[in-house]
Amino acid sequence: MVAPQDPGAKTSSRCTPGTARATHAFEIVGYSLHKGLGSGKCICSATFSAGGHEWRILYYPDGYTKEDNEEYVSVFVQLIGEGGEGGEVRALLDLRLVEEASGLSMSVVSKGSPITFKAGTIRGYPKFKKRSELEASPYLRDDRLVIECEITVIKEPRVMQTSPVFQAMVPLSDLSGNLAELLEAQDEADVIFKVKGETFPAHKIILAMRSPVFKAQFYGPMKDKRMRNVTVEDIQPAVFKALVHFIYTDSLPSMDDLDDGEYDEMVKHLLVAADRYAVESMKMLCEGILCKNLDVESVATTLGLADQYHCSMLKDACVEFIISSDRMKDVLATEGYVHLKKSRPTILVDMFEKLTLSHNI
Repeated sequence: MVAPQDPGAKTSSRCTPGTARATHAFEIVGYSLHKGLGSGKCICSATFSAGGHEWRILYYPDGYTKEDNEEYVSVFVQLIGEGGEGGEVRALLDLRLVEEASGLSMSVVSKGSPITFKAGTIRGYPKFKKRSELEASPYLRDDRLVIECEITVIKEPRVMQTSPVFQAMVPLSDLSGNLAELLEAQDEADVIFKVKGETFPAHKIILAMRSPVFKAQFYGPMKDKRMRNVTVEDIQPAVFKALVHFIYTDSLPSMDDLDDGEYDEMVKHLLVAADRYAVESMKMLCEGILCKNLDVESVATTLGLADQYHCSMLKDACVEFIISSDRMKDVLATEGYVHLKKSRPTILVDMFEKLTLSHNI
């Protein structure tokens, strides 16, 4: 008799990603009043939590860009504050419109695969809904629109990848770390910036990849192929160094040595530098930080900065901060407000109009 073969022990395992889901309804009262705000300008929702992170909905009534989206409203979602592992958060995104009469919602765009968010960056849909279709739909009633955002944050850990043939461990990409090392080592640097007596070697191609201003300077029609030394005026060395660091690593350098006031001032200088070199992701990150750090003494100054550099999200946050509680009297007594009244009086007109509208709603 042939002995039966031992099939051996059978084992199994399963990896199930953890998730956390949250839904936020952003009510836009006075839809028609927001039309004409201008392309690239948005109004933003209150922050809300999902998966241990803070988020915000950005609504562009005249589209994200004039060229591509003048017939559409645009909707984006922004991660506020720090990301997760590697500074990133992966999430599923579902943006819906809510019908007022029934309370039912319709999914306009739903991303079936995870989207990677980084702190301060925005992800979404420039062509969220054609304006003509939206205005003829049951989702716009009594000049009121409700956008519902469902975010499902994926919490599974990052894992090492293995080759099925050689079982060799393949490390996860560390591109930002590699670029940081390249910047630090100054290997093959082909341009040296001189900023108020300090020098900063860098690589033209990397700067041009991240900044259209640097791209035009080094590779545009008026470029100078022999350009190696560039003198930069009207910027502090620490600010320029942080700008270059962000361009290479997509993150701001540590500023733990600064107190709260110094930190906020540094972020304001970084926002101006980001605007100067058109590094939009850095500008949005600085906006997000300043939105979270508003206080009575500085809000008027921050409002002036937001207006000067076309930071619609930060401007709205400042106005909401001033008019949403009993802070207005204290703000009016600050030096920042006195200066704002003299230098940019039109902002105050906008603010008081918004206050009047909010009281009439």
